[in-house]
Amino acid sequence: MGFIKTGLDGVLIFEPKVHKDPRGYFFESYSQKLFAEHDLHYNFVQDNQSKSKYGVLRGLHYQLGPHAQTKLVRVLKGKIWDVIVDVRRNSSKYKKWIAFELTDEDFKQVLIPKGFAHGFIVLSEEAIVSYKCDTFYDKSSEGGIKFDDPELNIDWKIPHKDIIISDKDLKNPYLKDARDSL
Repeated sequence: MGFIKTGLDGVLIFEPKVHKDPRGYFFESYSQKLFAEHDLHYNFVQDNQSKSKYGVLRGLHYQLGPHAQTKLVRVLKGKIWDVIVDVRRNSSKYKKWIAFELTDEDFKQVLIPKGFAHGFIVLSEEAIVSYKCDTFYDKSSEGGIKFDDPELNIDWKIPHKDIIISDKDLKNPYLKDARDSL
């Protein structure tokens, strides 16, 4: 099992140790003990799961203030392009984004700390995504950024005409007009 640093402070790729044999595979998808050994101390209190078809874009979302969330994201089925944006206005990496392809075949997970917006788009016919949160969802603390913010210029990996997005996410503001994340 390993944690890989990324270009954004605190955003880590978690690669669990997978035991494969002719029957299939087994792995610990989360171990509080292992995370603590790497000085990662989170009390995950909520698990979320979504099922989406090709082209569905969910995000970019974050929670504000005391309801800000750290997330541990993984794909149970399919393939996604997972995008993380630093929305901490006092950060040297403010407005920077990174993205990773996550699949049900590589078992990788992304740890996204508080202060980052998160979104993903489905690259496979269907995807089931699961993520842990260390704070409960609070509707009044929602923050969002419009997926096609020209200042961020995120490459979503599929043609714009194929993107399926909720009316709610279409109404998200650009980052310059978004609510402060922390």
